[in-house]
Amino acid sequence: MVEPIRILIVDDHAVVRKGLAMVLRLEPSLEVVGEAENGRKGLEAAKSLHPDIVLVDLIMPEMDGQEMALALRKSNPEIKIMMLTGTEVDDRVYDLVAAGIEGYALKNIEPAELMGAIRSVMRGEAYLHPDVMKKVLERMKPSQQTLSAALTPRELEVLEYMSTPNTYKQIAAQLGIGEETVRSHAKNILEKMKQPNRAQAVLAAMKSKLIRVNG
Repeated sequence: MVEPIRILIVDDHAVVRKGLAMVLRLEPSLEVVGEAENGRKGLEAAKSLHPDIVLVDLIMPEMDGQEMALALRKSNPEIKIMMLTGTEVDDRVYDLVAAGIEGYALKNIEPAELMGAIRSVMRGEAYLHPDVMKKVLERMKPSQQTLSAALTPRELEVLEYMSTPNTYKQIAAQLGIGEETVRSHAKNILEKMKQPNRAQAVLAAMKSKLIRVNG
């Protein structure tokens, strides 16, 4: 039997915390193990509850989401982190993505999409909301440096799809190949580009003008 994904919710609004917990508990494969009202308490809860993933609000009193996420990344790097914000995406997202935060979503995300994003992050498929990706790309300055990674034509094709919200399963369906084949290509891409995850590989490719995102 597969163990459920253990989730910690950190948000200073009780209504938001309770609402998220109620929605996530409807899915048997997800388990909400705790809640916290600010970043400081969130760090303490993460260390004692050992969740698989933490959903973190960006703006909170005492210790905000960015500070908590960066501290948690250093103290417990095995815990996945997904930022949730109800505000307009700002420049903090670039620093969070650069620090290796796995997920960044807006609070208006549909429940089914949020559950899918959590599963994607747990599979190592970093999730960035399209608005977040656009903000990051606006912040980045074009680089004249050519990416040295020698990617094959198929790897370049997979990399293009990796810049979309599609899961590896969806990419496989669109390319007419197996999901494990896509995962193998993705692994090779990360190794060749010397990037830790999907999001940072895509950003590096954008910066080097290896690929581009429409929209």
